[in-house]
Amino acid sequence: MRVLIIGCGYVGLPLGAELRRRGHEVYGLQRSPGNEFAAAGIQPLTADLTRAATLKGLPRDFDWVVNCAASGGGTAEDYRQLYLEGNRNLVAWLGASPLAKFVYTSSTSVYGQTDGSVVTEESPTQPLAATAAVLVAAEAALLAAAKSGFPAAILRVAGIYGPGRGHAFRQFLRGEARLENDGSRFLNMIHRDDVIGAILAALEGGAPGEVYNAVDDEPVSQLAFFTWLAAELNRPLPPMVAADPGSWRKRGLTNKRVSNARLRTQLRCTLKYSNFRAGYAPLCAEVLKT
Repeated sequence: MRVLIIGCGYVGLPLGAELRRRGHEVYGLQRSPGNEFAAAGIQPLTADLTRAATLKGLPRDFDWVVNCAASGGGTAEDYRQLYLEGNRNLVAWLGASPLAKFVYTSSTSVYGQTDGSVVTEESPTQPLAATAAVLVAAEAALLAAAKSGFPAAILRVAGIYGPGRGHAFRQFLRGEARLENDGSRFLNMIHRDDVIGAILAALEGGAPGEVYNAVDDEPVSQLAFFTWLAAELNRPLPPMVAADPGSWRKRGLTNKRVSNARLRTQLRCTLKYSNFRAGYAPLCAEVLKT
């Protein structure tokens, strides 16, 4: 297959390398491709997906396209430009191409539930955070395009961790982690290698217009997560602090257990790291070596 990856960063670069290993012809689109593209066997293309004019003139004869561009933070307006307008620009650019599959990596932050309930792809997407609301709009634009024949499938990806990555883990190592209230709020995670596996499964078997949650098998409470880390690394448990509901709303924090049943059953995606213990054990071992 001839594959284009948009956003060759923490996920996109190793995804490209894996696709090359499997014999695919891989291109990577970035605003300014780096030297690491060559090492991964990715052919560079330069454009800014938030500016439609920069896409004109680029080759469009791709079989598969993956949009895993990441903002790295920013305001709701930054999100609107990258995720909503960016996806609209890609649909317009690729609409007349022979594209067989377009996979967009959204986020489980589109689920705004705060009651610890289990959420599936059919659950309401009504987040309080303005940035997450933009992601809902971006998904809606792609799902509308899918109804008109654009082969878009959506992966809602949980908090990504792996080598050099993992927000709560890094906070714990810096001594900055805190247990909010009683620590019962659930965290939903997925290892970077399993994000790549989910993307590959969606490219190979995902249905246009379908949504899949990309998350591991075991949502974990803050307390259980930090208790395990403390035991593994022989460090104290983070202190407990009272959580201000207003602060939760402002930060867009949620409390939910995201189900990956559709990913496992419909895409037959098998995870390398089915839970946080399997994924974080080697990362903890690396920390203990230093």
